[in-house]
Amino acid sequence: MTTTTAIYVILLLITLIGVIGAVVPVMPGPILILGASIGMGLLYDWDKATISIVVSSIVLIMCFAIEQLSGIWGAQKAGASNWGQIGSIVGLILGFIGLLPALPVGGPLVGLFFGPFIGAVVGELLYPRQVPLVERFIISVKAGVGIVLGSVIGLVIQGLLSLFAAIVLIATTWHLGMGIS
Repeated sequence: MTTTTAIYVILLLITLIGVIGAVVPVMPGPILILGASIGMGLLYDWDKATISIVVSSIVLIMCFAIEQLSGIWGAQKAGASNWGQIGSIVGLILGFIGLLPALPVGGPLVGLFFGPFIGAVVGELLYPRQVPLVERFIISVKAGVGIVLGSVIGLVIQGLLSLFAAIVLIATTWHLGMGIS
């Protein structure tokens, strides 16, 4: 295996990690794919990697927007108040740094999923409503589920977009990495 082929394989592995990172919260997925695309341009030829760089850049911007908006969209669809949305953000932070009860498996990654749910439920329970406690609890759980579902849908979309960017990268550079002219 030549050195350039080995570097190409490393860049493909970075791209694969990027696709996985697109669906794992707090992992920089799309930026890794863009980095691999830029690496292809540096290693081979900018003209050959331009399509991949442009597609990866667009996917990165779209994934950032989706990440910011998906939880809010889910919250709005579930009828969450601002209290629930703020609770979700606080729960996300606390879940990630591990202030939720210690879990035997998963640690911060599990906290990233349970934290926003618990935070949204608590935020909605704290929101001053003039409804009976049982109804208030149902509204709170519904808001928490909406926020989590919105986030999960966002992660799936980000994963699909990142997979598309990876496919474009491979399709436009495969012949370069394998030494085919």
